[in-house]
Amino acid sequence: MATITFKGSPVSTYGELPKKGTDAPNFRLTATDLSSKSLHDFLGHNVVMNIFPSVDTGVCAQSVRTFNEKASQLDNTKVLCISKDLPFAFSRFCAAEGLDNVESLSDFRDGNFGKSYGLTLVDGPLEALHSRCVVVLNDKAEVIYTEQVSEIGDEPNYDAALKSLS
Repeated sequence: MATITFKGSPVSTYGELPKKGTDAPNFRLTATDLSSKSLHDFLGHNVVMNIFPSVDTGVCAQSVRTFNEKASQLDNTKVLCISKDLPFAFSRFCAAEGLDNVESLSDFRDGNFGKSYGLTLVDGPLEALHSRCVVVLNDKAEVIYTEQVSEIGDEPNYDAALKSLS
C-alpha cells in the first residue's frame, strides 16, 4: 500500500506499482469505441501508461495534452491514457482538444487494472478512482519505469518517463 496525498491529506492505494524489471500485469480495458483492449494488443511497442483519476480535472487533462504532444516524437511507442472515466468522456475530450497521439482506455467495467497495478485509491474523497501514476513498458511488456505521483494534484515527471525509453 502506498501513501500519497490529495490536497495535502494522506490517502492510500490498494498496493504498490509493479517493480522495474518485472513483467507488466495483463489487463482488460475499454477503448472509446467500446472494444476491449489487453496488454497483448500492445506487444511489440513501447508503452507509456498515463494513469489518473479523471480527464475532467485540470491536471489530468493537462497530462493527456502533454503526452499527446510528446508522443508524436516517439518511435514505436503507444501512449495509453487510463482512468475510470466512461469511454464517452474520453471521446468527447480528445475530439474537442484534437488529440490523436494517445489512446484512451477506461477501467470502468471491473476496476481490475487499478487493483492489479496497485494504484486504486482505497480511501479519501477520490476513493475507488486511480491515483496519478506513470508506468512505462518496453516492447516486451517489461516494466522499465514507474512513478507514483506523491500529490495527486501534481503533474507527473514527463521527461523522466520519456527518458526511460532511450
